[in-house]
Amino acid sequence: MNLSYFIAARYFRSKAKKNFITVLSRISMIGVAVGTMALVVVLSVFNGLEDLIKGLYASFDADLKVMPVLGKSFPVDEAFLSSLERMEGVAILTEVIEDNALVRYGDHQVVATLKGVSDNFLDQNRFENGQLVGEMSLGEAERPQAILGRGLSYFLLMDLDDEFELMQVFYPREPRAGSIDPSSMYNRELIRPAGIFSVEKQYDDEYVIVPLNFAASLLEYGNRRSALEIMVADGYSIQTVKRALRELLGPDFTVKDSDEQHASLLMTIRLEKLFVFLTLTFILAVASFNIFFSLSMLAIEKKKDIAVLISMGGTRRFIRSIFLKEGAIIAFSGALAGLILGFLICWVQDRFGLVSLGITSSVVDAYPVKMQWTDFLYTSLSVIVITMLASYRPARIAAKVNTTQHL
Repeated sequence: MNLSYFIAARYFRSKAKKNFITVLSRISMIGVAVGTMALVVVLSVFNGLEDLIKGLYASFDADLKVMPVLGKSFPVDEAFLSSLERMEGVAILTEVIEDNALVRYGDHQVVATLKGVSDNFLDQNRFENGQLVGEMSLGEAERPQAILGRGLSYFLLMDLDDEFELMQVFYPREPRAGSIDPSSMYNRELIRPAGIFSVEKQYDDEYVIVPLNFAASLLEYGNRRSALEIMVADGYSIQTVKRALRELLGPDFTVKDSDEQHASLLMTIRLEKLFVFLTLTFILAVASFNIFFSLSMLAIEKKKDIAVLISMGGTRRFIRSIFLKEGAIIAFSGALAGLILGFLICWVQDRFGLVSLGITSSVVDAYPVKMQWTDFLYTSLSVIVITMLASYRPARIAAKVNTTQHL
Protein backbone atom coordinates (compact mmCIF):
# COMPACT_ATOMS: atom_id res chain seq x y z
CA MET A 1 0.00 0.00 0.00
CA ASN A 2 1.19 3.52 -0.77
CA LEU A 3 2.63 5.04 2.45
CA SER A 4 0.98 8.46 2.01
CA TYR A 5 -2.40 6.81 1.46
CA PHE A 6 -1.86 4.56 4.51
CA ILE A 7 -1.16 7.58 6.73
CA ALA A 8 -4.12 9.52 5.30
CA ALA A 9 -6.40 6.56 5.93
CA ARG A 10 -5.16 6.27 9.53
CA TYR A 11 -5.88 9.94 10.13
CA PHE A 12 -9.40 9.47 8.68
CA ARG A 13 -10.11 6.45 10.91
CA SER A 14 -8.54 8.02 14.00
CA LYS A 15 -10.28 7.11 17.29
CA ALA A 16 -8.30 9.38 19.57
CA LYS A 17 -10.05 10.90 22.58
CA LYS A 18 -9.71 14.37 21.13
CA ASN A 19 -11.71 13.39 18.07
CA PHE A 20 -13.32 16.72 17.12
CA ILE A 21 -11.41 16.75 13.82
CA THR A 22 -12.59 13.20 13.11
CA VAL A 23 -16.18 14.25 13.78
CA LEU A 24 -15.75 17.25 11.48
CA SER A 25 -14.38 14.94 8.79
CA ARG A 26 -17.45 12.70 9.14
CA ILE A 27 -19.71 15.76 8.85
CA SER A 28 -17.81 16.79 5.72
CA MET A 29 -18.34 13.32 4.26
CA ILE A 30 -22.08 13.45 5.04
CA GLY A 31 -22.35 16.90 3.45
CA VAL A 32 -20.70 15.65 0.26
CA ALA A 33 -22.97 12.57 0.28
CA VAL A 34 -26.15 14.64 0.63
CA GLY A 35 -25.05 17.10 -2.08
CA THR A 36 -24.11 14.29 -4.46
CA MET A 37 -27.38 12.47 -3.81
CA ALA A 38 -29.38 15.65 -4.45
CA LEU A 39 -27.56 16.21 -7.75
CA VAL A 40 -28.27 12.69 -8.96
CA VAL A 41 -31.94 12.77 -7.95
CA VAL A 42 -32.73 16.24 -9.33
CA LEU A 43 -30.93 15.63 -12.63
CA SER A 44 -32.74 12.29 -13.02
CA VAL A 45 -36.10 14.01 -12.43
CA PHE A 46 -35.31 16.57 -15.14
CA ASN A 47 -34.38 13.70 -17.48
CA GLY A 48 -37.66 12.01 -16.67
CA LEU A 49 -39.67 15.18 -17.29
CA GLU A 50 -37.90 15.73 -20.62
CA ASP A 51 -38.66 12.15 -21.68
CA LEU A 52 -42.27 12.50 -20.54
CA ILE A 53 -42.77 15.68 -22.58
CA LYS A 54 -41.12 14.09 -25.61
CA GLY A 55 -43.39 11.07 -25.27
CA LEU A 56 -46.52 13.19 -24.96
CA TYR A 57 -45.60 15.30 -27.98
CA ALA A 58 -44.56 12.20 -29.94
CA SER A 59 -48.05 10.76 -29.47
CA PHE A 60 -49.47 13.79 -31.27
CA ASP A 61 -46.68 14.77 -33.66
CA ALA A 62 -45.15 12.78 -36.49
CA ASP A 63 -41.52 11.70 -36.71
CA LEU A 64 -40.85 14.33 -39.39
CA LYS A 65 -42.71 17.44 -40.45
CA VAL A 66 -42.27 19.15 -43.83
CA MET A 67 -43.12 22.87 -43.93
CA PRO A 68 -42.45 25.75 -46.31
CA VAL A 69 -39.62 28.14 -45.50
CA LEU A 70 -41.70 31.12 -46.65
CA GLY A 71 -45.43 31.51 -46.15
CA LYS A 72 -47.81 29.22 -44.31
CA SER A 73 -48.87 26.91 -47.16
CA PHE A 74 -47.63 25.35 -50.38
CA PRO A 75 -49.27 23.61 -53.36
CA VAL A 76 -49.20 19.82 -53.73
CA ASP A 77 -50.20 17.38 -56.48
CA GLU A 78 -50.30 13.64 -56.89
CA ALA A 79 -46.85 13.46 -58.48
CA PHE A 80 -45.27 15.43 -55.64
CA LEU A 81 -46.93 13.35 -52.94
CA SER A 82 -46.11 10.08 -54.72
CA SER A 83 -42.43 11.01 -54.95
CA LEU A 84 -42.34 11.44 -51.18
CA GLU A 85 -44.30 8.28 -50.42
CA ARG A 86 -41.93 6.21 -52.59
CA MET A 87 -38.88 7.39 -50.67
CA GLU A 88 -37.06 4.68 -48.76
CA GLY A 89 -37.90 4.85 -45.07
CA VAL A 90 -41.22 6.70 -45.46
CA ALA A 91 -44.01 4.61 -43.95
CA ILE A 92 -46.99 7.01 -43.83
CA LEU A 93 -47.47 10.45 -45.35
CA THR A 94 -50.19 12.62 -43.84
CA GLU A 95 -51.42 15.84 -45.46
CA VAL A 96 -52.14 18.67 -43.04
CA ILE A 97 -54.06 21.93 -43.27
CA GLU A 98 -53.73 24.01 -40.13
CA ASP A 99 -55.07 27.46 -39.32
CA ASN A 100 -56.95 29.39 -36.65
CA ALA A 101 -60.76 29.42 -36.73
CA LEU A 102 -63.65 30.38 -34.51
CA VAL A 103 -65.41 27.38 -32.94
CA ARG A 104 -68.89 27.70 -31.43
CA TYR A 105 -70.86 25.10 -29.49
CA GLY A 106 -74.17 26.11 -27.98
CA ASP A 107 -73.74 29.54 -26.40
CA HIS A 108 -69.96 29.30 -26.07
CA GLN A 109 -67.28 30.11 -28.59
CA VAL A 110 -63.46 30.19 -28.72
CA VAL A 111 -60.69 30.70 -31.26
CA ALA A 112 -58.97 27.34 -31.79
CA THR A 113 -56.37 25.79 -34.05
CA LEU A 114 -58.15 23.78 -36.71
CA LYS A 115 -56.05 20.87 -37.95
CA GLY A 116 -57.32 19.10 -41.04
CA VAL A 117 -55.68 15.73 -41.62
CA SER A 118 -55.93 12.97 -44.19
CA ASP A 119 -57.61 9.68 -43.32
CA ASN A 120 -54.40 7.89 -42.25
CA PHE A 121 -53.84 10.27 -39.30
CA LEU A 122 -55.61 7.99 -36.83
CA ASP A 123 -53.87 4.87 -38.17
CA GLN A 124 -50.61 5.87 -36.46
CA ASN A 125 -51.49 5.45 -32.75
CA ARG A 126 -51.31 9.23 -32.41
CA PHE A 127 -52.94 9.36 -28.96
CA GLU A 128 -51.46 6.23 -27.41
CA ASN A 129 -49.75 8.16 -24.57
CA GLY A 130 -52.75 10.33 -23.81
CA GLN A 131 -56.29 9.97 -22.53
CA LEU A 132 -59.24 9.49 -24.86
CA VAL A 133 -62.99 9.89 -24.42
CA GLY A 134 -65.65 9.16 -26.98
CA GLU A 135 -65.18 7.93 -30.54
CA MET A 136 -61.79 8.29 -32.20
CA SER A 137 -63.10 8.74 -35.73
CA LEU A 138 -63.19 11.59 -38.25
CA GLY A 139 -66.41 10.28 -39.76
CA GLU A 140 -67.23 10.17 -43.46
CA ALA A 141 -67.33 12.78 -46.21
CA GLU A 142 -71.10 13.24 -45.85
CA ARG A 143 -70.97 13.37 -42.04
CA PRO A 144 -67.58 14.65 -40.82
CA GLN A 145 -66.62 14.37 -37.17
CA ALA A 146 -64.16 16.30 -35.02
CA ILE A 147 -61.85 15.30 -32.18
CA LEU A 148 -60.92 18.15 -29.88
CA GLY A 149 -58.72 18.79 -26.86
CA ARG A 150 -60.00 18.44 -23.34
CA GLY A 151 -59.35 22.10 -22.51
CA LEU A 152 -61.50 23.21 -25.43
CA SER A 153 -64.25 20.78 -24.50
CA TYR A 154 -64.38 22.21 -20.96
CA PHE A 155 -64.56 25.77 -22.22
CA LEU A 156 -67.32 24.93 -24.73
CA LEU A 157 -69.20 22.73 -22.22
CA MET A 158 -69.12 19.92 -24.76
CA ASP A 159 -71.63 17.06 -24.47
CA LEU A 160 -70.65 14.15 -26.71
CA ASP A 161 -73.91 12.34 -25.99
CA ASP A 162 -76.01 15.13 -27.49
CA GLU A 163 -76.63 13.94 -31.06
CA PHE A 164 -78.50 17.08 -32.06
CA GLU A 165 -76.04 19.81 -31.03
CA LEU A 166 -73.38 20.32 -33.71
CA MET A 167 -70.23 22.36 -33.54
CA GLN A 168 -70.03 25.42 -35.80
CA VAL A 169 -66.72 26.48 -37.29
CA PHE A 170 -66.20 29.95 -38.79
CA TYR A 171 -63.33 31.25 -40.93
CA PRO A 172 -63.06 34.78 -42.39
CA ARG A 173 -63.19 35.32 -46.15
CA GLU A 174 -61.47 37.98 -48.17
CA PRO A 175 -63.78 41.00 -48.27
CA ARG A 176 -65.83 41.44 -51.45
CA ALA A 177 -66.42 44.90 -52.83
CA GLY A 178 -69.99 46.14 -52.66
CA SER A 179 -71.30 43.38 -50.37
CA ILE A 180 -73.09 44.39 -47.16
CA ASP A 181 -74.24 40.89 -46.19
CA PRO A 182 -72.35 39.89 -42.98
CA SER A 183 -72.52 36.19 -43.90
CA SER A 184 -70.43 36.87 -47.01
CA MET A 185 -67.51 37.85 -44.78
CA TYR A 186 -66.94 34.35 -43.41
CA ASN A 187 -67.29 30.67 -44.20
CA ARG A 188 -69.35 28.49 -41.89
CA GLU A 189 -69.44 24.72 -41.60
CA LEU A 190 -71.11 22.29 -39.19
CA ILE A 191 -69.37 19.25 -37.74
CA ARG A 192 -70.25 16.71 -35.08
CA PRO A 193 -67.87 16.44 -32.06
CA ALA A 194 -67.10 12.74 -31.68
CA GLY A 195 -64.16 12.48 -29.27
CA ILE A 196 -61.99 14.30 -26.75
CA PHE A 197 -58.25 13.79 -26.32
CA SER A 198 -55.85 14.82 -23.57
CA VAL A 199 -52.15 14.78 -24.46
CA GLU A 200 -50.53 17.99 -23.27
CA LYS A 201 -52.01 21.27 -22.07
CA GLN A 202 -50.87 23.25 -25.13
CA TYR A 203 -52.63 20.82 -27.47
CA ASP A 204 -55.61 20.23 -25.16
CA ASP A 205 -56.41 23.94 -25.06
CA GLU A 206 -55.93 24.70 -28.76
CA TYR A 207 -56.49 21.86 -31.22
CA VAL A 208 -59.52 20.56 -33.08
CA ILE A 209 -58.79 17.63 -35.42
CA VAL A 210 -61.05 17.48 -38.49
CA PRO A 211 -61.02 15.68 -41.86
CA LEU A 212 -58.76 17.17 -44.54
CA ASN A 213 -61.59 17.85 -47.00
CA PHE A 214 -63.60 19.65 -44.32
CA ALA A 215 -60.66 21.97 -43.55
CA ALA A 216 -59.88 22.54 -47.25
CA SER A 217 -63.47 23.56 -47.94
CA LEU A 218 -63.84 25.81 -44.88
CA LEU A 219 -60.45 27.51 -45.23
CA GLU A 220 -60.57 27.57 -49.05
CA TYR A 221 -57.11 25.99 -49.31
CA GLY A 222 -57.83 23.93 -52.44
CA ASN A 223 -54.71 21.90 -53.27
CA ARG A 224 -52.54 23.81 -50.82
CA ARG A 225 -51.26 22.29 -47.59
CA SER A 226 -49.65 23.87 -44.54
CA ALA A 227 -47.51 20.80 -43.72
CA LEU A 228 -46.82 17.17 -44.52
CA GLU A 229 -46.27 14.79 -41.61
CA ILE A 230 -44.19 11.68 -42.16
CA MET A 231 -43.93 8.55 -40.04
CA VAL A 232 -40.62 6.74 -40.55
CA ALA A 233 -40.73 3.00 -41.20
CA ASP A 234 -39.38 0.59 -38.59
CA GLY A 235 -35.70 -0.13 -38.99
CA TYR A 236 -34.87 3.22 -40.56
CA SER A 237 -33.09 6.11 -38.90
CA ILE A 238 -35.13 9.29 -38.57
CA GLN A 239 -32.05 11.41 -39.20
CA THR A 240 -31.18 9.47 -42.36
CA VAL A 241 -34.69 9.92 -43.78
CA LYS A 242 -34.63 13.60 -42.78
CA ARG A 243 -31.39 14.20 -44.72
CA ALA A 244 -32.80 12.42 -47.76
CA LEU A 245 -35.97 14.54 -47.64
CA ARG A 246 -33.97 17.75 -47.41
CA GLU A 247 -31.94 16.78 -50.46
CA LEU A 248 -35.09 15.96 -52.42
CA LEU A 249 -37.14 19.02 -51.41
CA GLY A 250 -34.39 21.61 -51.66
CA PRO A 251 -34.09 24.99 -49.92
CA ASP A 252 -37.77 25.93 -50.23
CA PHE A 253 -38.78 23.46 -47.51
CA THR A 254 -37.68 22.72 -43.97
CA VAL A 255 -37.82 19.23 -42.45
CA LYS A 256 -38.00 19.01 -38.66
CA ASP A 257 -37.82 15.99 -36.39
CA SER A 258 -39.86 15.79 -33.18
CA ASP A 259 -37.21 17.56 -31.07
CA GLU A 260 -36.86 20.41 -33.56
CA GLN A 261 -40.64 20.91 -33.64
CA HIS A 262 -40.45 21.81 -29.94
CA ALA A 263 -36.89 23.10 -29.76
CA SER A 264 -37.70 26.10 -27.56
CA LEU A 265 -39.48 24.03 -24.90
CA LEU A 266 -36.79 21.35 -24.77
CA MET A 267 -34.10 24.03 -24.68
CA THR A 268 -35.87 25.62 -21.70
CA ILE A 269 -35.89 22.30 -19.83
CA ARG A 270 -32.22 21.72 -20.56
CA LEU A 271 -31.31 25.24 -19.44
CA GLU A 272 -33.25 24.71 -16.22
CA LYS A 273 -31.41 21.45 -15.70
CA LEU A 274 -28.07 23.20 -16.29
CA PHE A 275 -28.83 26.00 -13.82
CA VAL A 276 -30.04 23.51 -11.21
CA PHE A 277 -26.82 21.54 -11.71
CA LEU A 278 -24.74 24.69 -11.26
CA THR A 279 -26.75 25.74 -8.19
CA LEU A 280 -26.42 22.36 -6.48
CA THR A 281 -22.74 22.23 -7.42
CA PHE A 282 -22.28 25.60 -5.74
CA ILE A 283 -24.03 24.25 -2.63
CA LEU A 284 -21.72 21.23 -2.79
CA ALA A 285 -18.76 23.62 -2.98
CA VAL A 286 -20.01 25.43 0.14
CA ALA A 287 -20.35 22.08 1.90
CA SER A 288 -16.75 21.31 0.95
CA PHE A 289 -15.61 24.15 3.20
CA ASN A 290 -15.92 21.57 5.97
CA ILE A 291 -13.19 19.61 4.20
CA PHE A 292 -11.04 22.73 4.11
CA PHE A 293 -11.50 23.41 7.82
CA SER A 294 -11.05 19.79 8.92
CA LEU A 295 -7.82 19.45 6.90
CA SER A 296 -6.55 22.80 8.15
CA MET A 297 -7.15 21.76 11.77
CA LEU A 298 -5.61 18.37 11.08
CA ALA A 299 -2.51 20.05 9.69
CA ILE A 300 -2.20 22.09 12.89
CA GLU A 301 -2.76 19.08 15.14
CA LYS A 302 -0.30 16.87 13.28
CA LYS A 303 2.59 19.33 13.11
CA LYS A 304 4.73 17.11 15.32
CA ASP A 305 3.99 14.03 13.16
CA ILE A 306 4.83 16.03 10.04
CA ALA A 307 8.12 17.19 11.56
CA VAL A 308 9.03 13.59 12.39
CA LEU A 309 8.23 12.47 8.84
CA ILE A 310 10.34 15.26 7.37
CA SER A 311 13.24 14.44 9.69
CA MET A 312 13.01 10.82 8.51
CA GLY A 313 13.46 11.92 4.90
CA GLY A 314 9.93 12.75 3.87
CA THR A 315 9.71 15.46 1.22
CA ARG A 316 7.38 18.42 1.13
CA ARG A 317 5.63 16.80 -1.82
CA PHE A 318 5.10 13.65 0.26
CA ILE A 319 3.49 15.68 3.06
CA ARG A 320 1.21 17.45 0.59
CA SER A 321 0.12 14.13 -0.88
CA ILE A 322 -0.94 12.87 2.58
CA PHE A 323 -3.38 15.73 3.08
CA LEU A 324 -4.58 15.70 -0.52
CA LYS A 325 -5.36 12.00 -0.14
CA GLU A 326 -7.03 12.66 3.21
CA GLY A 327 -9.33 15.14 1.44
CA ALA A 328 -9.88 12.65 -1.38
CA ILE A 329 -10.87 9.92 1.09
CA ILE A 330 -13.41 12.22 2.75
CA ALA A 331 -14.88 13.43 -0.54
CA PHE A 332 -14.84 10.12 -2.42
CA SER A 333 -16.41 8.26 0.51
CA GLY A 334 -19.19 10.84 0.61
CA ALA A 335 -19.54 10.92 -3.17
CA LEU A 336 -19.75 7.12 -3.40
CA ALA A 337 -22.39 7.02 -0.66
CA GLY A 338 -24.29 9.85 -2.39
CA LEU A 339 -24.19 8.15 -5.79
CA ILE A 340 -25.47 4.90 -4.31
CA LEU A 341 -28.23 6.64 -2.33
CA GLY A 342 -29.21 8.72 -5.37
CA PHE A 343 -29.39 5.59 -7.51
CA LEU A 344 -31.53 3.77 -4.94
CA ILE A 345 -33.93 6.70 -4.50
CA CYS A 346 -34.37 7.05 -8.28
CA TRP A 347 -34.82 3.29 -8.68
CA VAL A 348 -37.47 3.16 -5.96
CA GLN A 349 -39.28 6.17 -7.45
CA ASP A 350 -39.17 4.68 -10.95
CA ARG A 351 -40.33 1.28 -9.71
CA PHE A 352 -42.95 2.21 -7.12
CA GLY A 353 -43.71 5.91 -7.75
CA LEU A 354 -43.60 6.92 -4.09
CA VAL A 355 -43.61 10.69 -4.71
CA SER A 356 -46.83 11.70 -6.48
CA LEU A 357 -47.32 14.70 -8.73
CA GLY A 358 -50.46 15.51 -6.79
CA ILE A 359 -52.51 16.01 -9.98
CA THR A 360 -55.44 13.61 -10.27
CA SER A 361 -55.93 14.26 -14.00
CA SER A 362 -52.26 13.95 -14.91
CA VAL A 363 -51.10 11.49 -17.57
CA VAL A 364 -48.65 10.05 -15.03
CA ASP A 365 -49.28 9.72 -11.29
CA ALA A 366 -45.74 10.06 -9.94
CA TYR A 367 -42.68 12.16 -10.75
CA PRO A 368 -40.90 10.52 -13.70
CA VAL A 369 -37.19 9.76 -13.33
CA LYS A 370 -34.56 8.61 -15.78
CA MET A 371 -31.00 7.91 -14.75
CA GLN A 372 -28.21 8.68 -17.22
CA TRP A 373 -24.60 7.66 -16.79
CA THR A 374 -23.47 11.13 -17.91
CA ASP A 375 -25.13 12.67 -14.83
CA PHE A 376 -23.21 10.30 -12.58
CA LEU A 377 -20.02 11.12 -14.47
CA TYR A 378 -20.44 14.92 -14.30
CA THR A 379 -21.41 14.74 -10.64
CA SER A 380 -18.31 12.68 -9.86
CA LEU A 381 -16.08 15.08 -11.80
CA SER A 382 -17.58 18.02 -9.91
CA VAL A 383 -16.80 16.34 -6.59
CA ILE A 384 -13.20 15.64 -7.69
CA VAL A 385 -12.58 19.24 -8.76
CA ILE A 386 -14.17 20.70 -5.62
CA THR A 387 -12.20 18.29 -3.41
CA MET A 388 -8.88 19.15 -4.98
CA LEU A 389 -9.56 22.87 -4.60
CA ALA A 390 -10.65 22.46 -0.96
CA SER A 391 -7.67 20.24 -0.07
CA TYR A 392 -4.86 22.09 -1.83
CA ARG A 393 -4.45 25.00 0.58
CA PRO A 394 -4.35 22.88 3.81
CA ALA A 395 -1.90 20.51 2.10
CA ARG A 396 0.43 23.42 1.30
CA ILE A 397 0.21 24.69 4.88
CA ALA A 398 1.09 21.25 6.22
CA ALA A 399 4.10 20.98 3.89
CA LYS A 400 5.54 24.25 5.28
CA VAL A 401 5.91 23.01 8.87
CA ASN A 402 9.19 24.10 10.47
CA THR A 403 10.92 20.89 11.58
CA THR A 404 13.14 22.44 14.24
CA GLN A 405 10.19 24.04 16.08
CA HIS A 406 8.08 20.90 16.41
CA LEU A 407 10.58 18.15 17.30
